[in-house]
Amino acid sequence: MSSQKKIKKIEDIWIVTREFDGLAGAGGVKDVCRQLAESLVKRANVAVMLPMYGFISPAARGFKPAESLQVDMHYVGVERREDVRIWAKEKKEGKRTLTIYLVDADRFREKRAVYTYTAEDEEEDPHHQRGSGHYDYFAMNVLLQKAALNFMLFKGKRPDIVHCHDGHAALLPVMARERDGFRQFFRKTGFVVTIHNAGLGYHQEVDDLPYAKAITGLPSRIIGKNLLGGRFDPFLASAPYVVMNTVSENYARELRESDDDVMTGWLGHILANRGVMLQGVTNGINPDDFNPQNAERLGIAAPFSPVEKKLGGKAVCRRDIVAMLEKKDLGKVLVSGSLQPLYGQPLFTFIGRLTEQKGVDNLVGALETLLPLDDGFQVLVLGTGVKELEDDLRNLAENKKYAGRVCVLFGYDELLANKVYAAGDFFLIPSRYEPCGLTDYIAQLFGNLPVAHHVGGLVKVQDDKTGFVYHEHTAAALMAAMQRAMKTFRERPGKIADMQQDSVKVIQNVYTWDKIVLRYMQLYQDALALCRN
Repeated sequence: MSSQKKIKKIEDIWIVTREFDGLAGAGGVKDVCRQLAESLVKRANVAVMLPMYGFISPAARGFKPAESLQVDMHYVGVERREDVRIWAKEKKEGKRTLTIYLVDADRFREKRAVYTYTAEDEEEDPHHQRGSGHYDYFAMNVLLQKAALNFMLFKGKRPDIVHCHDGHAALLPVMARERDGFRQFFRKTGFVVTIHNAGLGYHQEVDDLPYAKAITGLPSRIIGKNLLGGRFDPFLASAPYVVMNTVSENYARELRESDDDVMTGWLGHILANRGVMLQGVTNGINPDDFNPQNAERLGIAAPFSPVEKKLGGKAVCRRDIVAMLEKKDLGKVLVSGSLQPLYGQPLFTFIGRLTEQKGVDNLVGALETLLPLDDGFQVLVLGTGVKELEDDLRNLAENKKYAGRVCVLFGYDELLANKVYAAGDFFLIPSRYEPCGLTDYIAQLFGNLPVAHHVGGLVKVQDDKTGFVYHEHTAAALMAAMQRAMKTFRERPGKIADMQQDSVKVIQNVYTWDKIVLRYMQLYQDALALCRN
C-alpha cells in the first residue's frame, strides 16, 4: 500500500514481547523492542507488555500496581485460572506517553532468566539443567498473551495496532480474532507479527495438541491446520490474521525463495504457498547508544571517534582491557588464556552465543589453521554456549603455543562487552544464518570492522567499504577473509580508518531507528487495511 493511501491516524500502539532492554533480555529482541518503542512514541502513544521475571523488582524500578485480574489457563479436562497483577510505569514524551506494563504471576516470578534455567535452578532441581528451556514455555507465552488481551479489554480503549514479537506472542492475534470474548472488541485492531528468528527451535511450537487447544481456547480447526512437523506452530496459526515481517529484507527473501529455509522447517515456503507475503524490515539502531565519545556512560577507558578519525582513545581502550585480563578477576565471567600487550597487531573479537548457528565451529576451525600460520594477530572472545564449542575455544586459549594470543571470556556482562567492542580492530560474525544482526552495527560504531558471512541481514556489511565479507559457510572462507583484513590492516592503515569512518556514516544515513520506524508505520497501515478486509 502506498503512503498516499493511509487509512487513519495511528494513535495507540501496543508491543507484546518477552524482552525489553533495561528490564529483561537474552538477545537482540530486547534492543529492538526498546529502540522501536522509543521511536514510535514520537508518533503515537505506545504501551509495552512483558512478563515480570523473578529478577525484576518492580517497585525499585519505579513501577506502580495498576490492576489485578484472573486469566483462564485450562488444562485438558481441568478448568483453572491464574492470578495476574499488572504493574505500570509511564514516561511522557511531549504529548505522547510510553507506558511499560509488567505481568506479575507466579509462573513468571519463579524464573531467574528469560528463556532458560540457570545454574542456581539446576542446583535446586537437577532436572532443570542450566541452559535448557523452561518446561512451561508454552504456558508462559499463553499467559502473557491472554493477560495482554484481557488488560486491554479491561482498560476499554481499543488499540489501533498490536505488534507481537516472535513466536512467544504470535498467538495473540489468533485469540483476538477467534475467541468470542475478544473478537468484537479487537475487530478494528491491526496486528503485526515480527519474526526475529525463524530457525527450528525458535517457533515456540508445541506437540501436545489437546493441551494446546485447552490452554489457548482456540478451535480444533485452528490447531489442526497449523502443524509444522506434527507440532502446533504459532507463526503458521497467526499468518492469516496479521502482517508478518522478518528483521531484514534479505532474510525474508531467503525464507521465501532459497533452500536455506530448510533451517526453519520450510516455514517460509509454507507461508508462501498459503499466499502469505513475508516482508522484511531491517532493524535499526540508535547510534548515540554506542557512541564511543560517551566513554564514561559506556564504561570504556577513553573516548574516541571513528567518524572523525580520532582514534587515540581506542588504543587506550585496548591497553585497558589487556590489563584487566591480566588480573583475571572479572566477577562471574571466567577468563581462559590471556593477551600480551602486542598493540601493533590486529585484534579480532567475537561477542555472542557459542553455537553452530553463530558459526563458532567455523571460527574454531579457522583459528586452528590460522594461528600456526600467522603469529601476528590476537583473538578475544566473549560469550557462552554449547559445551563442546566452549571446550574447543578453551583448548586454543590454553595452548602454550598460542600463549598471550587467544583469550576467551565465558559469560556476559554489558560493560565488559563494550570494552571488547572498543578494543577490537575486527569483529567476527561467522553466523550460519543471521536474521538481521545488531552486533555488526555496534562493532562499527566502536570502529571495530565486521568480518562477516554474507547471509541474511549481514548483507548490509559492504565488502571493502564497511567490513570484509565472505560467501561460503566454511572455516576456510572465514580464514581467507581474516587474512584479507589483516593484509589491509598492515599495508593500508589509512584504508582501515576510511572504512571505520564510512561504517558509521552509513549507519547514520540509512539505519537509524528514526528512518526504519517509517517502514513499521507503513506495515501498521497495511495491518489496518487487512483487518478491514
